[in-house]
Amino acid sequence: MSDKSHMSQKSGKRDGFIMQAGILAAASIICRMIGLLYKSPLTGIIGDEGNGYYNTAYNIYTIILLVSSYSIPSAIAKVLAQRLALKEYRNAQRIFKCALIYVMVIGGVASLILFIGAPVFVMGNSVPVLRFFAPTIFFYGLLGVLRGYFQAHKTMLQTSFSQILEQILNAAVSIGAAYGLMKLAAVQGGDASVQAMYGAIGSALGTGSGVLIALLFMAAIYVLNKGTIKKRIENDRTKTEESYGDIFRMMMSVVTPFILSTCIYNLTTSLNQTVYSRMMVHLKEMDEITVTVTYGIMAGKAVTIANIPIALASAMSSAIVPAIASSYAQGAVKQTKKKVASAIKVTMLISIPAAVGIGVLARPVMMALFPQQSSLELGSRLLMVLAATVVFYGLSTLTNAVLQGIGRVNTPVINAVIALVVQTLVLVPLLYYTEFGIYAVALATVVYSLLMCILNNIFMRKYLIYKQEIDKTFVRPAFSAVLMGALAYGVYAGVSYLLGLFMVSEYFINLISLAAAVMAGGCLYFVLVIKLRAVKEEDLKAMPKGRVFVKVAKKMRLL
Repeated sequence: MSDKSHMSQKSGKRDGFIMQAGILAAASIICRMIGLLYKSPLTGIIGDEGNGYYNTAYNIYTIILLVSSYSIPSAIAKVLAQRLALKEYRNAQRIFKCALIYVMVIGGVASLILFIGAPVFVMGNSVPVLRFFAPTIFFYGLLGVLRGYFQAHKTMLQTSFSQILEQILNAAVSIGAAYGLMKLAAVQGGDASVQAMYGAIGSALGTGSGVLIALLFMAAIYVLNKGTIKKRIENDRTKTEESYGDIFRMMMSVVTPFILSTCIYNLTTSLNQTVYSRMMVHLKEMDEITVTVTYGIMAGKAVTIANIPIALASAMSSAIVPAIASSYAQGAVKQTKKKVASAIKVTMLISIPAAVGIGVLARPVMMALFPQQSSLELGSRLLMVLAATVVFYGLSTLTNAVLQGIGRVNTPVINAVIALVVQTLVLVPLLYYTEFGIYAVALATVVYSLLMCILNNIFMRKYLIYKQEIDKTFVRPAFSAVLMGALAYGVYAGVSYLLGLFMVSEYFINLISLAAAVMAGGCLYFVLVIKLRAVKEEDLKAMPKGRVFVKVAKKMRLL
């Protein structure tokens, strides 16, 4: 065991999975920022009604995507990483080929189900929008295999670049197609609802175009590396060659729990949408358009903003699965625990202040990104409720990946089912007996994310015999974040008052005040987490661009 552990520790230094996660996180955050930048003018074009049609269809598309293809990158990365750690290059390539066949069959069937069954999944004007999503599922499966292939090689650069490329084309096509199709609907004499539906279809076309260009890019990268891949296979001296039948059986045993876990983990969104829509329309007698618009404000605005900092946890999860699978396969349990501790600490150092900042500055953030006055107050209050999910989802997403990486792939599935049942038992009475409406959906989302966080941590501690350090990982960052939030709120209020004395534009007053508040709060948090010793110099160096942070801290005489 000591030899294996020593070997893994050396390879662990080379892995730099925190750095790879940082690359993926940076790309994810850039993508989400692009998403926010284009969603604001897009919402201005298609309106809250069109946004509602799009998000209603998108949530169902996401569920079908989760079942068919979404978990493929993580599952393939885990399996391939284990083979690559043992230098079984020929078997790794056979797994890659089987994965492509798998997603072509599953993705093709899923696309047909989505297209034909659209009227079963959604109502009214969301049906044609959902049908335009159908081909995207097939393309995403192939894209997922290619991304998982490169992630298994512990390089996130290709995936990161493809994500940015995907989002840029998504933004351009979404805005252009939405505008063009709405004009077409107007020329044809369509009413406001028909025009909103056409706008939502344009946005769906943008999603598909983004996936297609990312697929073409990843395929080109693979072709460019084909010579190196072929050479490694030729030099492979592995005596045991896995049959395609064994590989398919192994893939099903690994991929299926990944799919079930991810599906149930994300099913809460579509389930909550369905429960909310049906109960509001049939029991509370609210009209369908109002229900669609209200849900669109939550899903298209509040959830979109709350998901930005969660991008770090998602990126960390993508990076940690192959890293943990590799070290755990070599028997280096101690090294695996160190990787887990490091990933959780980095994630919490960012998630905790992000949650506090979003909660305290919910209205300014909403106004800066989605300034439509008709939905500003509702969107802001929903964002304030959802702020807690930044921490809970951040931690539960990461622990989900850890459990999968150490081979406990069924545990997150069971945890997700329990959390889903409990949150539904909370949601239904809130909708039936109270007038909370859409706020009940937000509260149920918080309950779900909290339960997943607790359950995953319990089982991670059990199976990995792992105990998380509490003080420096949670308590000190939380204390620093509270002080940061108080300062940020004060700076925002003060700057807003001063600018209001001579500026007229409420939007620009808000934007400048928000920038000042974020800058002041961020600086205070940086100082406090170092002064309170929540992070050390080596912790900062392990982070993406960590040496820059160390240099700044030393100039400020914090280190």
